[in-house]
Amino acid sequence: MIVASPSNLYADLDVQAELDAPLAAQTWFGVGGRADLLIRPNTIDALATLVRRCRRDEVPLRVLGSGANLLVDDDGIDGVVVKLDAPFFRTVDFNAEGRLERMRVYGGASMEQLVHESARRGLRGLEAMSGIPASLGGAVRMNAGGKFGAIGDVVDAVALIGLDGELRVYTNDELRFAYRETNLPQGIVVWASLRMLPDDPIACRTRVKEIFAYKKSTQPMSANSAGCMFRNPMVAGARESAGKLIDLAGLKGARVGGAVVSPEHANFLAIDRVGGGRAEDVRALVEQIKERVLVHSGVQLQTEVVFWRRGSTEGLHV
Repeated sequence: MIVASPSNLYADLDVQAELDAPLAAQTWFGVGGRADLLIRPNTIDALATLVRRCRRDEVPLRVLGSGANLLVDDDGIDGVVVKLDAPFFRTVDFNAEGRLERMRVYGGASMEQLVHESARRGLRGLEAMSGIPASLGGAVRMNAGGKFGAIGDVVDAVALIGLDGELRVYTNDELRFAYRETNLPQGIVVWASLRMLPDDPIACRTRVKEIFAYKKSTQPMSANSAGCMFRNPMVAGARESAGKLIDLAGLKGARVGGAVVSPEHANFLAIDRVGGGRAEDVRALVEQIKERVLVHSGVQLQTEVVFWRRGSTEGLHV
């Protein structure tokens, strides 16, 4: 919780700040409360200084990307929420360092736009990210991906502002990417260098369309959902589909208040606006699913979606 004068954190910095800022409209679930303080830095220096001050004053700090993979509590969130949507942080430098196969993408850049622009330019490597809503920073942090691959497959370097406010670059030989995780330390992804392969633009665009069409046919992409709610667990040494386990437990279409398990894909939980859905409905449905799957299959599901709530350490950067 911010006390005394929160303006001491940002008044002299190149940022936009909003007290008691509504967050629901900035998330894919479309529910949740307000942030005590929402800050949009315009420069790396402003972001780094803000991180240092939050650590100094013991103010919780979280980063809001595209709003996918996130559930904000109905009572909102304490501390500072940072959003990297200023023009600088949405920059994409194609042909970085004069090399066609390299590009530098800043943390607030839209993965959706990046996928399409890369294909248009005849750069192959990001097709697997088609249909995955994310900012570059969020995608790298959780190694976002799916059946066709993950962002970590093409990451060559990552620049990160650490908890001390210092910018460090982690190179390919230092980085490790695994299923929905990386070995990056706590901090904020400022940019990542991606290695691409020059290819025929038509072939690249065709592959993007094929993958998107597949996802559209198997996932409720138009629903008020944060994507897959649970990680695919390890069962007998192999990844098992969380959606399959939820389906086998008879939970497709299950509902708590305005939150419902998608009848199209059981690992997608959606908000029914007609039912007046709340974040608490989603939480309760998540617990119900965990209990039923554990009883039915003996598997303990873990959430992939991050839950933000007051006093919690989940999602904290500082």
